[in-house]
Amino acid sequence: MKSLADLENLRQKAQEAMKVREGMKETKVVVGMGTCGIAAGAREVMSAILDELAKRQLADVTVTQTGCVGLCEYEPLVDVIKPGQPKVTYHHVDPEKARQIVVKHVVNDQPIGEWVITSR
Repeated sequence: MKSLADLENLRQKAQEAMKVREGMKETKVVVGMGTCGIAAGAREVMSAILDELAKRQLADVTVTQTGCVGLCEYEPLVDVIKPGQPKVTYHHVDPEKARQIVVKHVVNDQPIGEWVITSR
């Protein structure tokens, strides 16, 4: 870092990264991170989602986590909540499925029905 402009750029990147986790965006992706979810691979799923969003430079999506929702046998669970649409919950998500959920559902508004557990 050699100038104030470099420092400002770094600050803006850090603020954008924090917005993804603070719920300040319209589309929300929630990963079940209870002990059952973590044991089933939720950390890798969360990393894959964040990586895919960063690769696609999608800054209008919030990614957050929740605890156990009592559906341990379906973990890892991922909810996609888009404005004006019902919440969609995906089950048995692995990192590859997580990337496809980002591409098909978050980007193209096409939920992947075969992986959906509930839709409210």
